[in-house]
Amino acid sequence: MVSKNKNVRTYFIDLLADIFGCLCISIGVYNFAAASEFPVTGVSGIALVFYYYWHLPIGLVTMALNIPIILICAQILGIKFMLRSFKTMLISLLFVDVVAPLLPVYQGEQILSCICMGIFSGTGYALIYMRGSSTGGSDFITMSIRAKKPHLSLGRIIMTLDCFILIVCGFLMGGNIDKIIYGLIATSIVSVVVDKVMYGLDAGKVSMIVTDYGKEITDKIYELTGRGATLLRGSGSYSQNDKQVIMCACNHKQMHVVQRAVKEVDENAFMVIMEANEVRGQGFKPH
Repeated sequence: MVSKNKNVRTYFIDLLADIFGCLCISIGVYNFAAASEFPVTGVSGIALVFYYYWHLPIGLVTMALNIPIILICAQILGIKFMLRSFKTMLISLLFVDVVAPLLPVYQGEQILSCICMGIFSGTGYALIYMRGSSTGGSDFITMSIRAKKPHLSLGRIIMTLDCFILIVCGFLMGGNIDKIIYGLIATSIVSVVVDKVMYGLDAGKVSMIVTDYGKEITDKIYELTGRGATLLRGSGSYSQNDKQVIMCACNHKQMHVVQRAVKEVDENAFMVIMEANEVRGQGFKPH
């Protein structure tokens, strides 16, 4: 009974994420990008070309273009993911072709239009990705790359893949360089918003410190930041001398204090600082 209730709750949350995410994407594509006639990325960008010339429904054309991509990517992403995505695609079709045209269309400055498009669409994509679904099209290709290369940033994959589509669509829609640039700006904003919404609230930094004074440095870090650290054993590849390696996760603001703590104890310590997309555990977001 508990498991059934949990499944119903999960499905309800997934549905809400699909509805709100597709609404945001539809507003970004129809009420801002299509209204300002600048190209957008992905299969929606190709559908926008059909809308630009023949006023064909954006959602319906997007669905039609998705069929061969679905057949190609189904084996990599799995049937469950494809079924979830198909549900999201139907909701997206409904919102972009039925709901978005009922809302006010922005007719102001194009730079403001591309900024709003990036924020709305980026938020929508992130919400859908976070629930393990997709709107299809280049999303399927993006998620396939992510499945093969999980360490890559989702926002960067989107930007690299979609920029080519955007430039081609931009020339098909009249070749106005200004509008292509607006589209590129919107693409950059989408990639940043996706990463920030998905990882930004839980992002942080991780430092790896190689030293002979591990205990002293960890005590100093705790004294200045209240953060704990993990001591690892290492060995120099050239000297073969035993070393202590400290791994310390903290937020962006605390990293400067961690650097100061290391410098105060051991000026010769070797320190590497890395971005962490997400940090979970004691002192951070729970698992």
